[in-house]
Amino acid sequence: MQQVVNVNYNVETSKGQSYFDGGLLQYIGWNILGFIVTVCTFGICFPWALCMVFKWKVEHTVIEGKRLQFSGTAMGLFGNWIKWWLLCIVTFGIYSFWLFIALEKWKTKHTSFQ
Repeated sequence: MQQVVNVNYNVETSKGQSYFDGGLLQYIGWNILGFIVTVCTFGICFPWALCMVFKWKVEHTVIEGKRLQFSGTAMGLFGNWIKWWLLCIVTFGIYSFWLFIALEKWKTKHTSFQ
């Protein structure tokens, strides 16, 4: 004889909707502006361009009814950027495999709910 256990997993976990409210033209505009700034400064302001685009993406994201905010600054990223470049040079480019992960960790560290 087999015992049947009825478990109700229908539990309401979300307190609101999750969505992204940014537009395509805004996205294209911010990326073009970032590209122009990067080219005009010969790459020196690339961290600023990244922060600008990160901020736009994060601040147009709502998770369970709570809007996200980005507190990272270009100067904060610039310090890390120099460190990461030096690590890439010292390791003959091997550190570049971990560069994406380091950038994602930095971005996540500076993202929070409003």
